[in-house]
Amino acid sequence: MKLYEKVIGLIKEDISQGKYKAGEKIPSEPELMKLYDVGRSSIREAIKTLAISGILKVQQGSGTFVNQSFQEVSIEQRLRRADFDDVNAVRGLLEKEIVKLATQNRTEEQLGEMERCLENRKLAIQDEDALLCADADIAFHTAIALACSNPVLSDLYYSFTLIMRNFFQAREKQGISRFAMNHHLHEQLFKAIKSKKTNQSQSVLQKILDNNY
Repeated sequence: MKLYEKVIGLIKEDISQGKYKAGEKIPSEPELMKLYDVGRSSIREAIKTLAISGILKVQQGSGTFVNQSFQEVSIEQRLRRADFDDVNAVRGLLEKEIVKLATQNRTEEQLGEMERCLENRKLAIQDEDALLCADADIAFHTAIALACSNPVLSDLYYSFTLIMRNFFQAREKQGISRFAMNHHLHEQLFKAIKSKKTNQSQSVLQKILDNNY
């Protein structure tokens, strides 16, 4: 993930959590650089992208503000309130398209990131660390989303990851059983994407979604 994309996610998360409210001025560039530990160019690119999408509004001489028309109930907040069956159904539609495009467009560098996340998932299972399992699982699927080469789809998927952690915590009350049971499917998904086998990657993804409870 590029640094400015990371900053976009962090700013959006801060807005969704009420740190920056609609109509409110966000910190200056130097403050944001310290806050998110990135350079000026990453901050400027993130603000430009968020302004284009209508989330932020840049007023010359005054600063940057959260757009007044920005919905106070963000997509992330709506997702947290939604029934998991509904969320999982929409996630399935989204992820099927993401996996299809990632299978076609992935680069060797992106494959390397997927493989690294998959290895971390395996190690977390071996250590029986549920929190690290959730982190590694989300990182693996996020790496696939970034490989689809469609920033809108990957941004939408990021919204789903915010509630997936809560679901994992509720699901894995007795350890890391679900993560362990479907790890072989995640390995199969990676191999299908690596081999550019679209039908196979779609089939494996469906098995992962079907065993997501």
